[in-house]
Amino acid sequence: MRNVLAAASAVLLVGVLSWSPAAAADPAGGTVSDSSTTITWAAGPFAAANATGQLGDPVCSAAAPCDDFALTVGTPAGYGDTHSLRIQIQWASAAADFDLYVLDATGAVLSSSATSSDPETVLLPPTSGRYTVRVIPFLPLGQSFTGTASLVGKPADPAPSTVPAATFGVYPAPATLAGNNDAGEPSIGVNWNTGATTYQAGLRTFRVTFDAAGAATWVDKSAPTAVTSLDPILFTDHSTGRTFESQLAGTTSLMEFSDSDGDSWLPSQGGGIASGVDHQTVGGGPFAAGGLGPLTAYPHAVYYCSQDIADAACAVSRDGGVTFGPAVPIYTLLDCGGLHGHVKVAPDGTVYVPNKGCGGHQAVAVSTDNGLTWTVRADPVSTPGDTDPSVGLGANGSVYLGYHNSDGHARIAVSHDRGLSWTRDQDVGAQLGVQNIAFPAVVGGDDDRAAFAFLGTTTPGNYQDPAFTGVWHLYVSVTYDGGASWRTVDVTPTDPVQRGSICTGGTTCGNDRNLLDFMDITIDATGRVLVGFADGCIAACVASGPNSFSAYATVARQSGGLTLFSQYDQPLTNRKKTR
Repeated sequence: MRNVLAAASAVLLVGVLSWSPAAAADPAGGTVSDSSTTITWAAGPFAAANATGQLGDPVCSAAAPCDDFALTVGTPAGYGDTHSLRIQIQWASAAADFDLYVLDATGAVLSSSATSSDPETVLLPPTSGRYTVRVIPFLPLGQSFTGTASLVGKPADPAPSTVPAATFGVYPAPATLAGNNDAGEPSIGVNWNTGATTYQAGLRTFRVTFDAAGAATWVDKSAPTAVTSLDPILFTDHSTGRTFESQLAGTTSLMEFSDSDGDSWLPSQGGGIASGVDHQTVGGGPFAAGGLGPLTAYPHAVYYCSQDIADAACAVSRDGGVTFGPAVPIYTLLDCGGLHGHVKVAPDGTVYVPNKGCGGHQAVAVSTDNGLTWTVRADPVSTPGDTDPSVGLGANGSVYLGYHNSDGHARIAVSHDRGLSWTRDQDVGAQLGVQNIAFPAVVGGDDDRAAFAFLGTTTPGNYQDPAFTGVWHLYVSVTYDGGASWRTVDVTPTDPVQRGSICTGGTTCGNDRNLLDFMDITIDATGRVLVGFADGCIAACVASGPNSFSAYATVARQSGGLTLFSQYDQPLTNRKKTR
């Protein structure tokens, strides 16, 4: 979902542009079937903008126009096992923006694609029936659009990995810890030198340590001058042990860093000049060879990236995060939608920032020269989703891109050439019947090992509809063969993390935005996987509901199975589970 400033811009245009009726869809309707699989239509031009979708389902009126296409689908039984219904709209000018909604026969929204992407794409089961394809001119600029509905084959997924499944212990923060139930969109990091895990959410920074038996100790180590903002973020550099805590503050952030796992904190500039106003991320790692390197004894680069109305930008620090250079654009809205995922740095210094909508695909913005220049590289199999994708990086540079596809499914692809090409793209949630996911998070270890965490539900449909009845669990999928096969496990099979809807529409959501925008994943020095998440279903909700709409600070820590480092390939002995 776009930010509030973008919505305000579109509302302003409604008053500036004089409204005139657009040409209705031509034809007004049509049918796709197993014998006639594609139909196209066009409508426009549009002058008046409609930004009502920012506040929920769009409203159509003379002043806020829509265009409806009546679509009929006719398919035989079982057709959806191997096929999907793909609906797509596109337009000529990349500066314009249209949104796509698909309604069932009762008028309820089944699915939508309301990003800044061109084209907008929706994937649905090809169930026989009547549908309305509704197109909203969010920022039309006098443009027309072309729509296509087609029945397409599903890509075949390989068999799941036969490696024994990883197991996990789940560790909620103690009830006596202040801030334990205000942990939406958490970040997590591990200092490989001390073994301490740091968990950040809201105003709080928690340090979590695990003893030999697997028992967890939580301590509040929040920075003394931290302030609450809409966007808290944390990053721990594994090898140096330095942890950064950032709170968004306009065009930069209030940032501090610690070399003592939170026992003491030092101030940082916070970000680069001309940084964006929203959705910041902090990351770091080695400098790429051949370019300007560190200016102090601290060996690694630190990156601060954030998005603005028309672009996103990253700034680099060469003195360990004390100061930052100017922010450099990594893409504009002509390339990608504004919001992006977390910045990651590969062992060779290549920098990646993932994005959920770039020219109709999921993609990564890539820099190979320490943040001086950037290019956008898309996975052509993917389609835009509703939550930020995530990148995990292998020891020799393999890139694992985990994402929420436009059909709601959990897909992940692999690149061995810094995103220039992608392979082994597959649905890892299909093993357990997962139909919708949120908050993908990926981490790499050895070059052929990675883990992909997400919240998932086996209930199909529009998971952002307040009437949605799905039950959500935490899932983790692991590969040990470079993404050729994955093994997915339900980490919380008897303990839901949410009941009902999960809204990813930002400030336009109701009380079902308790989990906010993301969660995080990391590994310790032995390659053990740890996931930092917020539990939205506690107390009476666990057994039967209703949902508690909580955001309880929780860590899932691997307790059995192979880790992401082959040198430690032996059974993990810690199998303690706290609930």
